[in-house]
Amino acid sequence: MSHIPPLDPAVAARKGFRETEERVRRFWKTVDVGALPGGWAVLLDGRTPKTPAKAPLVLPTEAAARLAAEEWDAQGEFVEPTTMPATRLASTAIDRIGAAREAVAEEIAAYAGSDALCYLAEAPRSLVERQARAWTPWRDWAAREMGVLLEPAEGIVHRAQDAASLERVKSHALGLDDFRLTGLATAVPLFGSAVLGLALEQAALSGDEAFDLSRLDEAFQEDQWGVDEEAAQRTDARRAEARLLERWFAALR
Repeated sequence: MSHIPPLDPAVAARKGFRETEERVRRFWKTVDVGALPGGWAVLLDGRTPKTPAKAPLVLPTEAAARLAAEEWDAQGEFVEPTTMPATRLASTAIDRIGAAREAVAEEIAAYAGSDALCYLAEAPRSLVERQARAWTPWRDWAAREMGVLLEPAEGIVHRAQDAASLERVKSHALGLDDFRLTGLATAVPLFGSAVLGLALEQAALSGDEAFDLSRLDEAFQEDQWGVDEEAAQRTDARRAEARLLERWFAALR
């Protein structure tokens, strides 16, 4: 199981991440951020809220703290965790990531070893050509900018990738601070691709661009057969996560 819970609390619960089920009533009137020796804190009526593990909600930059503070300010009578993805990312970085950095980096490298951008369809030709046009430039980007050389294959049979390239992915992940590593570890499974997660983290792609590339096959099927309402809602929710992750990485720079 991943060491990073998905942004959607309902999905996280299904995957075994347990959080309190008690509803929390809004107890504050004002929301702000303030500088502390360890970073920037969210302030609710001047007090810093706590993470699920009871640590202060302190982020490394003012912009990141304001991103979380916006979520607290938008709450109604009760706190709704589904509307607070930046706060969840921050809490995960504070509560979980420090004790699991090696394992998380290995998970990210494992995605590179079976990256979605490396598995091309065998047919139809129109999809094969669409994948080649869209994905080849980003495999080339990974090789050029990250030193990560991944070879494509047709079909679903696993193709082993260069061990040195996978080690570079792991090394890059370990070089990130806890907050950026949390973002990368969230982006990679969302896209099914370490390449797209790295491109988003490095600001080479926007959240929308990375998400569209990750669901190219799905979009192709929609073009052929149409879209049902439930699938469209899931797509919209995942796109919102990708957009939030773009804002998250930008706020940490």
